[in-house]
Order: sequence, then structure tokens, then C-alpha cells
Amino acid sequence: QVCAQLCRRPCYCPWLPPRCPRGSPLVLDGCGCCKVCARRLGEPCDFLHVCDQSQGLVCDYSSATAGTGGTCNFEDDEEGCEVNGRVYRDGEVFQPSCKIQCRCLDGGFNCIPLCQEDVRLPTPDCPYPRRVEIPGKCCPEWICEAQDQHLLRDAGAVSPLLRYPCQEWGTEWSSCSATCGLGFASRVSNQNRYCRLETQRRLCMLRPCPALPAAFPA
Repeated sequence: QVCAQLCRRPCYCPWLPPRCPRGSPLVLDGCGCCKVCARRLGEPCDFLHVCDQSQGLVCDYSSATAGTGGTCNFEDDEEGCEVNGRVYRDGEVFQPSCKIQCRCLDGGFNCIPLCQEDVRLPTPDCPYPRRVEIPGKCCPEWICEAQDQHLLRDAGAVSPLLRYPCQEWGTEWSSCSATCGLGFASRVSNQNRYCRLETQRRLCMLRPCPALPAAFPA
């Protein structure tokens, strides 16, 4: 009955298909007639404007008022998170870059850095430490620059490991800096190979920010 009321036969579609935002594929509308941009997580939907089924999304009418459309959500209330246009399942581990690793958790995600964030202080044998990007390596490394000779030396060569492991010490992770969307948490810890105190940070997201209402296309 709904199909008979909303779907016209034969189909009349625009000559050119719509240009979709990144991460939104072209799919057939609810009538099976014209190509439309699939709606993504949190976007409005209805019978004609369908959700991206390849991401496991369905049109959820549970919180919609009578006569209005629904919102694209995971089927069976399955939690997930969307990062850079890609949807990850709850518990899935992913790596947006070589420097961080993240885990999707309860609709948000937590990330930990994969690079050391220790602070190198000047010492007699390394008076001018600098952290530089090394070609072919993901993480920056400390080097020692002798100002008078402009000699670069690997910090690892002048900073031997402690003879005995030190007692581990660190603060608890701080709360996320943002109440919604991407933020970061920090702590101070000596859990690194040089046993030096360092400030460590990791990305966090308590929950996605509410999506702005979008008008249905004419």
C-alpha cells in the first residue's frame, strides 16, 4: 500500500545520478526505481531514502513521531562507531594511521598512541636534543645536535638503558576532554624503555555528537 502511494510507474529519474558524499554509495530508492545516495549512520531516512545496508544500517522509526521519517541506525540496536566515513563494529580494533590504534566501544572509541611520547631533557652528553621525523619510519626519534659541530647523533646511542628496571609509576587516565565527538585523555607515566616520566595521550570519544537535522531532497 505504501509502495503504491509513493512509487510512480513508470520510473522517472534524473538524467544524471546524484553526487554522494564520501562513504555514501549509490543505491536504488525504496521504490526500486532511481539511484539515490544511501543514508549514513545518524542521518534521516524514510521509505524512499534508504540507509546503507552494506554497513548494516536500517531505518529506525522507534523515536520518530507519527508521519515523520526515521533515523539510520544499526539493526537490532547493535552498537558501532563511524570514523572517516567507515563504520566499525563494537569491539573492533582499527588503525587510522601508523601512529595510533583504536577500539570501537559502545558507540564511541578509545585510541592509544603507538609512538613514544617521552620528553628528552638536555644533559651534558646531549645538550641540544631534537625530535625529528625519520624518512621511512612512522614515529619521530630523538637526536642529539652538537651546536658547535652540527653533529647529529642517535639519542639511543647516548642514552643507555637503565641497568636495573625501575618501579613502575603512573597516574590514572584523565577524563575525556570532550563530552561528545573526538577528544583526548592524558596521564603521566614512567612506563617506557628509558624509565623517564612522560606525558602520554590517547584519543577518546564518549559518544558521537548529535547530527544536525538535514532536509530531505526534493
